[in-house]
Parts: sequence; structure tokens; C-alpha cells
Amino acid sequence: MLVENSFSQYPVRVVVVMGVSGCGKTTIGKQLACALDDAPFIDADTLHPPQNIEKMANGIALSDSDRWPWLRRVHEEFDTQASQLLKARGTKHLEQPLYVVCGCSALKRSYRELLSRSNSDVSDVNRIYDTLFAFIDVDRQELLRRVAQRPNHFFDPALLDTQLSTLEPPDTAREAAIIVDGDRAADRVVEDACYQIRKYRAIVSQ
Repeated sequence: MLVENSFSQYPVRVVVVMGVSGCGKTTIGKQLACALDDAPFIDADTLHPPQNIEKMANGIALSDSDRWPWLRRVHEEFDTQASQLLKARGTKHLEQPLYVVCGCSALKRSYRELLSRSNSDVSDVNRIYDTLFAFIDVDRQELLRRVAQRPNHFFDPALLDTQLSTLEPPDTAREAAIIVDGDRAADRVVEDACYQIRKYRAIVSQ
């Protein structure tokens, strides 16, 4: 199911606004969703099971065994939202993909590979979306300032350095990703991200 004259191979593109805590995944993600034709927004933090939230609130870093079930749940939500969006809006006269936006840390390349994977029950010819990661790059000192100003968030600021050490920034030559300077006002970040997203052309294997 391809869209002619489009920068995407598929009718829906899932944009994952990624980075460590404090980079603005939710704030930027929600504004970006509005800018991208009122796209649905998924806040991956809300999909964490209670035990993950309790760990982070207590300053305990999540392990891969904590993250994999959560990431699979996020991926399932991609499938759900993309299907619902396509059903509601259709593909008639579609020259740009429809968008779903998600705010998710996606710190490691292996996590991003899982989130980019097609559903095992769906063949490539019937796949309806691709995935593009928008990495919000923010200086550590600015991140510390931001997380310190979120007293009601479950994330313990002491975990920031753990996240930074875990972070594997996307390699734009090998991954479907863009990099956005997050050390600016939110509207400037959204404007830059939106421009790059709309111009991004997926590399299609021949």
C-alpha cells in the first residue's frame, strides 16, 4: 500500500520524539502533533506498568527486562493508532503521509529497531506505516534545570546521568532519524522538527 508522489513509502508515518528525560518529548510531541495536521499523540510514559513507575520514582534505573515489555506495548499502540487514523481519513488524494506522533525515550538503537519493526502478522506489502525518530538534543545543564522544575513527575532527577550514559544517539546515515537542537524555545524546536519531518525521504530498499 504505497502513496504516490510522497516522501513516505507508506500512507502513515509514526514520528517518535525521542531523547532523555527533560528534553521535551511530551511538550514538543504534543505541539508537533498539532502542527502535523492534528495527528494523534501517544505519550509512552503513560504506558509504563506500575512497577516501572515505582522504580523510577524511587531512583532505580530501569533494566532492559523492564523496558522490553513496555516497548512492545508502545509498538502495539503504533499499530492501533495508525490503523484507526487510516480508517478515519483514508488515502484518497494523499500526497503526504498521515502522521502519528509519539513521545518515547527510545534511548538505544535496539529499542528503536523494535519500535520500527513491522508486525509479524503483516507482510511488507500490506504494511501501512513507517517510523521516523526525531532526537531532541539538549545540553546536560539545561536538562538538569528542566528536570529539577518537575516536582510532580515520577522521574527521579538523579537518574538523568544514567539515561545519558545509556543514550545511543541515532546515526542518521543508518537509521530513519533526524536530529533537532532542543536548546531553544519550544516553538522554534517544533518549527525545525516539522520542517525536517515533512522533507524527510525514506530510504527504500530496492
